[in-house]
Amino acid sequence: MQAGDPDAFAELVEGHRRELVLHCYRLLGSAQDAEDAVQETFLAAWQHIAGFEARSSVRTWLYRIATNRCLAALRSARRRQPDKVAVLAARYPQPNATSEVMWLEPYPDLLLEGIADAAPGPDARVEAREAISLAFVAALQLLPPRQRAVLVLRDVLGFRAKEVAAMLDTGEDSVSNALRHARANLQKRLSPPGDPHLPRIRGPNEPSSNIWLLRTRLGTLLPWWRCLPKMSSFTAPLADMQFVGPATAGRLFEAIFAQARSYRLIDTRANGQPAFGVYVRDPATGVFHANGMVVLTLAGDRIRAMTRFDNSVIAKFGLPRRLP
Repeated sequence: MQAGDPDAFAELVEGHRRELVLHCYRLLGSAQDAEDAVQETFLAAWQHIAGFEARSSVRTWLYRIATNRCLAALRSARRRQPDKVAVLAARYPQPNATSEVMWLEPYPDLLLEGIADAAPGPDARVEAREAISLAFVAALQLLPPRQRAVLVLRDVLGFRAKEVAAMLDTGEDSVSNALRHARANLQKRLSPPGDPHLPRIRGPNEPSSNIWLLRTRLGTLLPWWRCLPKMSSFTAPLADMQFVGPATAGRLFEAIFAQARSYRLIDTRANGQPAFGVYVRDPATGVFHANGMVVLTLAGDRIRAMTRFDNSVIAKFGLPRRLP
């Protein structure tokens, strides 16, 4: 391709956009930051296209630029920080744990559509479904940036050690050492296998499904926490709080529903998991206003945890700010 031909450049790189955004999301924990990083990646690629010598594929070249853009963002003091979240009102119980991950957003499943169906490299160790899960991405955010990048490039995408070393301008020994530490650190962060006593979900279309019950009970003001008696935790990452254990989570939901508000839910999916946009009715106008999003984490066919996000993520999922 000749430098200065924007149409040819777009044809060269646009087919990789969605997989690069997903890659940057895993490293940065934010879909918006990931999109910004990919825009910077394409700008850098355009500016240096004349120097591309085809020693690697265009895809590998773009992954190299994107990875280094993400690492630069993680090092930057200018990186966007979450807004401060108000402390819980006195009527709510206090959390019994803190969330180690302070910067995490859910990823819309709609953005996973259209990603090239290319099999990961032979060295990949993490299944595609696990590699997008909220728990996996949250655990990644607790790794040092370089370990994070090496683990994603090697174990998720399956690039060879030699390729990763070239991307990061380092030696293969350094890559292998970082990968060893990253795997050990990640294993400590990931949750243990599902508790067999967690509440059962038979399927989204069955009337006995707990997802169905959750939707129904919110809509009719019945206490939704009763259908989750063994839920492990309720987490609000940006608020730095966790309610761990069924008793603590139960007290939280009791306090929420003691206010006798009307709720509505809109189904969606995030990180390959069931999710709901939550809406609360204004008694003065009858209008339902967005009140964040809840993402369910499943262990097999059982609910392990809920993670709540604020209204800043609503638009990314195509959800309205209010319902009539």
